[in-house]
Amino acid sequence: MLQFLNHNELTFSCVHTFLFPSLLFSEFIAEDGNEKFWDFVDTVKELTSVRSYYNLVIKKAGQFLTVLQVNLLKFALSLRSYSPAVHASQQIGSDESPPEACLAFVSVHGQHGCSTKDLKKLLKAAAGRPKPYLYKNEHRYPGLNKTDVPVVILYAEIGTKKFGSFHKVLAEKAAEGKLIYVLRHFVAEPRPQKMLLSGYGVELAIKSTEYKAVDDTQVKGTVNTDEDDIDEVQGFLFGKLKKSHPDLQEQLGELRKHLLESTNDMAPLKVWELQDLSFQAAARIMSVPTFDALKLMRDLSQNFPSKASSESSLFQRLSETMGIHPGDGGLFINGLHIDLDVHNPFSILDTIRGEAKILEGLHNLGIKEENLGKLLRLPMNPVEENYALDIRHPAITWINDIETDSMYRSWPSGVQELLRATFPGVIRQIRRNFFNLVLLLDPVQEESIELVKLAELFYKHKIPLRIGFVFVVNTDDEVDGTTDAGVAFFRLLNYIADEYDLSQALMSMVSMYNKVEIGEALSVDTVSAYLKKKFPKASAARILGEDSEYDDKRKAGAVFYKKSGLGPLPLALFNGVPLNSEEMDPDELETVILQRIMDTTNFFQRAVYMGQLTEGTDVVDHLMDQANMVPRINPLILSTDRTYLDLTASPGNKYHILKCHHEDGINGVTVWIIGDFEKASGRRLLLNALKHLRASAGVRVGVIDNPSGGAPSEDSTVLYRAVWAALLTQKNKAAVEFVQKILKEETVQLLQQGTKMKNLLVKGMDADAFEKKFNTMEVDFIRSQQLFCRDVLKLHTGQRAVVSNGRILGPFEDEEEFNVEDFHLLEKITLSTTAEKVKARIKQMGMKGKQASDLVMKVDALLAAAPKGEGRRDFRFVKDEHSVLHFAPREDEVFYDVVAIVDPVTRDAQKMSPLLIVLSQVVNVKLQVFMNCRAKLSDMPLKSFYRFVLESDVSFLANETVSAGPVAHFLELPESPLLTLNMITPESWMVEAVRSPYDLDNIHLQEVLSVVTAEYELEHLLLEGHCFDLSTGQPPRGLQFTLGMSQDPLMQDTIVMANLGYFQLKANPGAWILKLREGRSEDIYQILAHDGTDSPADSGDVKVVLNSFHSKIIKVRVCYFNQAYVTLMVLCSIAGGGSSSEDGEKNREDVLNIFSVASGHLYERFLRIMMLSVLQHTKTPVKFWFLKNYLSPSFKESIPYMAEAYGFQYELVQYKWPRWLHQQTEKQRIIWGYKILFLDVLFPLAVDKIIFVDADQIVRADLKELRDLNLEGAPYGYTPFCDSRKEMEGYRFWKTGYWASHLGNRRYHISALYVVDLKKFRKIAAGDRLRGQYQALSQDPNSLSNLDQDLPNNMIHQVAIKSLPQEWLWCETWCDNASKTTAKTIDLCNNPKTKEPKLSAAVRIVPEWVEYDNKIKQLLRDVQEQKDNDRATQSPMPAPSSSPEKMG
Repeated sequence: MLQFLNHNELTFSCVHTFLFPSLLFSEFIAEDGNEKFWDFVDTVKELTSVRSYYNLVIKKAGQFLTVLQVNLLKFALSLRSYSPAVHASQQIGSDESPPEACLAFVSVHGQHGCSTKDLKKLLKAAAGRPKPYLYKNEHRYPGLNKTDVPVVILYAEIGTKKFGSFHKVLAEKAAEGKLIYVLRHFVAEPRPQKMLLSGYGVELAIKSTEYKAVDDTQVKGTVNTDEDDIDEVQGFLFGKLKKSHPDLQEQLGELRKHLLESTNDMAPLKVWELQDLSFQAAARIMSVPTFDALKLMRDLSQNFPSKASSESSLFQRLSETMGIHPGDGGLFINGLHIDLDVHNPFSILDTIRGEAKILEGLHNLGIKEENLGKLLRLPMNPVEENYALDIRHPAITWINDIETDSMYRSWPSGVQELLRATFPGVIRQIRRNFFNLVLLLDPVQEESIELVKLAELFYKHKIPLRIGFVFVVNTDDEVDGTTDAGVAFFRLLNYIADEYDLSQALMSMVSMYNKVEIGEALSVDTVSAYLKKKFPKASAARILGEDSEYDDKRKAGAVFYKKSGLGPLPLALFNGVPLNSEEMDPDELETVILQRIMDTTNFFQRAVYMGQLTEGTDVVDHLMDQANMVPRINPLILSTDRTYLDLTASPGNKYHILKCHHEDGINGVTVWIIGDFEKASGRRLLLNALKHLRASAGVRVGVIDNPSGGAPSEDSTVLYRAVWAALLTQKNKAAVEFVQKILKEETVQLLQQGTKMKNLLVKGMDADAFEKKFNTMEVDFIRSQQLFCRDVLKLHTGQRAVVSNGRILGPFEDEEEFNVEDFHLLEKITLSTTAEKVKARIKQMGMKGKQASDLVMKVDALLAAAPKGEGRRDFRFVKDEHSVLHFAPREDEVFYDVVAIVDPVTRDAQKMSPLLIVLSQVVNVKLQVFMNCRAKLSDMPLKSFYRFVLESDVSFLANETVSAGPVAHFLELPESPLLTLNMITPESWMVEAVRSPYDLDNIHLQEVLSVVTAEYELEHLLLEGHCFDLSTGQPPRGLQFTLGMSQDPLMQDTIVMANLGYFQLKANPGAWILKLREGRSEDIYQILAHDGTDSPADSGDVKVVLNSFHSKIIKVRVCYFNQAYVTLMVLCSIAGGGSSSEDGEKNREDVLNIFSVASGHLYERFLRIMMLSVLQHTKTPVKFWFLKNYLSPSFKESIPYMAEAYGFQYELVQYKWPRWLHQQTEKQRIIWGYKILFLDVLFPLAVDKIIFVDADQIVRADLKELRDLNLEGAPYGYTPFCDSRKEMEGYRFWKTGYWASHLGNRRYHISALYVVDLKKFRKIAAGDRLRGQYQALSQDPNSLSNLDQDLPNNMIHQVAIKSLPQEWLWCETWCDNASKTTAKTIDLCNNPKTKEPKLSAAVRIVPEWVEYDNKIKQLLRDVQEQKDNDRATQSPMPAPSSSPEKMG
């Protein structure tokens, strides 16, 4: 009996890979900080033997990393996760066209040098050349931050002598501020060794054998005579047994064979045996020692089809789950959900690395065990993006009130009205102040005119919007309405409002503004003239003059505006949230307000539904009680981009003294004031902080001096030394009073005039202690603070900043003020984000005083700096002795709290068990595995064998060299089932099989004569994106992108789908340039902004660096270049295909484009015969297009020879199934999906028409006739199913039920042959429509049973099908024998009645099939003979290429 070993190797052509481990090490360390990277670079030496060098570099890394981080480094190296980063740098260097024979070189503004001697000459003329483009996260040497110096890029391999000589010179010059020094990894003579990757899964799924689809051609292979390669069988080590008992060789062989055969027995289970398989597997796992439980779960889940029968005697019901459905799985690391359908080992490494910083930080602060977990799981408020001001301010003049004004009396007032159904887009008219618009205006500004008119429009059309005004006018008491137009306008409005009503005031505003000519401003004359005309009896002097009675609240508006912190007028607040400058455009504002009303309606609907907003609630009070409400708008404080200090490693109070007072002894906010206190700006900043300190009970203030100029002296630090002496020697109240006094400008003047410090002491101070400290104080500590400001806070000397609980705000500009209101806001934001909760938790720990306040500051800085994601879950398992596996962590070490919820007989268990094993090897874990079983199974829960390829560390061979890498081994598999191999890889990978003589789609071990091996290669990394038109907010359907590099700008192209604006392009590690395709796309659109790229968001060039195995998803926003182009005709022309003249030339070529798909050796055999039949019946040049994803290595190897022999072109195309589109799991259904779902993006845009021909078809006519057939406006043409074979009537499902009613008078079409007009297909967005319908229907597993033909037939009313003449497809199953004589193609359809195997049907039905088959076989024999001869003479024959086109 023969065993199956799938030695599945995934390789990535990364030229340096492991032979240069220091490069990979450096990339890992770089993520921990730029300084650490350069410190590490300085320690790296040249390579000796690989293993000793690996150990040396690990030891060096230990100087910069903790033990936990070193373990993560080893795991990262085993994953090769930094190989793309190094490879990307190598590619960028290669694009620079390196000088010949240079082991390292510098690039100075585009010119190169091979030695340090060249550097001086290159730098001299650098200023006249443009600076090079620097990508994000470049390795930039930490020197002086100057922008007016040359940029020098060093391309070198760290650790080499050449690097060392360059590095020494460049580092010195960078430190002096003479240049900017950037390092990019570059290996001048890379060794082309490929290394094996890990982090993917391999599945052997059991195939249905209803129709035989196995090729009868024998694979030429070597029989594996050494059966002991598979040494262990069911616990017996036969290699050792045979060595120990050589006399029992034959008997041991028989035992081994018997054990393997018993293992391979796969007798089907009875229904009653299936029901409790999940519980039985769980019970068996729970019954073994904890150490072995995970391995047993891995073995059971990954080999379940052959293990299921052995579980039938075990049964034990487990405890109930905690609100999670039986059978559901979940993995949680420190409470964070790790969705295994989304996450892969690379993203999990990122997660545990991010968690390491928090865990180690809390551990270093002395927080352990339960308290650590509680702090970690504190619910952190997300950073708000839309902060709001309180609009219940008396300075606001409300023109209307929805709740009380008579004009809204007929509207319903109940909040439940919000839940009443309405048509989409309808604004509900409810008598509540749900929507409030406040306009802050200077009446004299021209921009105010349109805003007032818009407000009147909203009012007049009874939009349910409460409108208020804040007029910001001159507040000088000496100014009145006779000289100032703004004051006159304000007083007149007050008069009208008092004497008449507010609505009349609004109308009067509009009337006055209507008198103002375009381009002019409101004048006193305009206001006076309106007053005289409209109110002739009123006294203008009494209203506008010096003694006006209508000046009430004039100053209130200016005060409100100043305290708000808002920017330049005019401004608008919607429900308190300021609108940005773009939204304030009068042309856009109406749309913006209406959209805000719709969005806010959803907010109120949720509040009503959740019971938060009831009939008795004041709506405005409810709005103002939300978490986003702030007393002031300061973008610096409210910014979502926040930088925090790491306070966990250092004591934190080495550089400052803090003063506090609080009732419970714990301060939630610690503010450090940094500045030069000999300067007025520094003194004002500290004074404002102290004013805030006196008003707030929860704040501590610390002071750090950052003196201007060079080293501090006693004369230049008098004030600060006095502050410091007071803080060290005096009680809190006296110290604060003294510091406030000496910071005042009059006190500073006294000191400058010679007043002694002792004469400035305040009441309550200990004068002797102060004087002693002040007079004996050295300035060394001020120098250390100055260095702290430079090295840690990255401030220049004299610059000011504020640090609040570790968050850095600044540096401030010279004239920038940070006033008392800003400190109030800063405290509120700091407390609301995390500090309040941290303080409460630390108080529960029983800590008090300064120690507790210090801990709040440090923990808050740590937790606030952590990325905000979904909340952390806390699990408590009750009665868990029968259902939960517990793995205790090592004591006194940082540990991860890992919870796994799993049904042991699901795909989740197949993935999760090996992942948990490796995770427990990499880091210290407290692991709980909860068995969440399903009851009453009616079908086999797992129908596949599975392996997850993952290692915890790099492994070495006995000769000190690194091993090739991990592989997937399948041992002791049953012989009877037919298996198909599937690769389950990270989303961004595109892999292909590159080496295996076997049919990987149909593995039948009974017919295999040797060990089956397969090698896959990572061919591409995906660049994905979403594109939207800024003017419409919709995807620019059909917009065309190209992707290339600087040397070759057009390497890939694609179109933007209407589905989510999605596009994808194949790429590899390196720097790429994304552009709009020349022609219509470039003429009509321009790229306006982009996110997730490696160039500035507003730059026209979209540069993207692919430097990791993670998915790279970018967002691109485009807008019209020229509005004149925006017509349906133009838009259609964008989508219509090729647009350049070059494309036009290609389109005019008379080429038959034939598309087909095949998987498995049998269908590839059919495919070759189909190709031959096409070629035999046409004189037109033919180009075949094959879906690359599932072709075997042997087919890809043979196709160039066939192309050369028969004179055709070919191209291999591929497309990754998008993650957002419902995934199919069965390989056959995936292939069906590729036939129909991606026709618009699968082929280059220059291809106009394509004909799909099934692999098992034989063509008897010239397909040029089909290509040229008039499709009468339809995007594609299909042949209807035959009706002529009457005995099959009972199998024609489309004639009854759903299909009969859906199709009406139309025919149901077969998908074996169809012609597609790709220009029309793209023009009408047929692909988008098909994908949209597929997404809706595929959620139902019973829908689209024949996906590739059910979908177009289902969409026949939306995407028309041209019915081809019946003779274009004849199939014996459905067509009678008489019609065969006129058939132009013959398809070998499956026959549901006879289920005849394809091969026998082909020989019987198609007389010429055998002749075609023999020709192909002879060709393949000739090719193999040539190869054998070449191997014998040791001169390999290069594979011919059919054309200069890309061969995949």
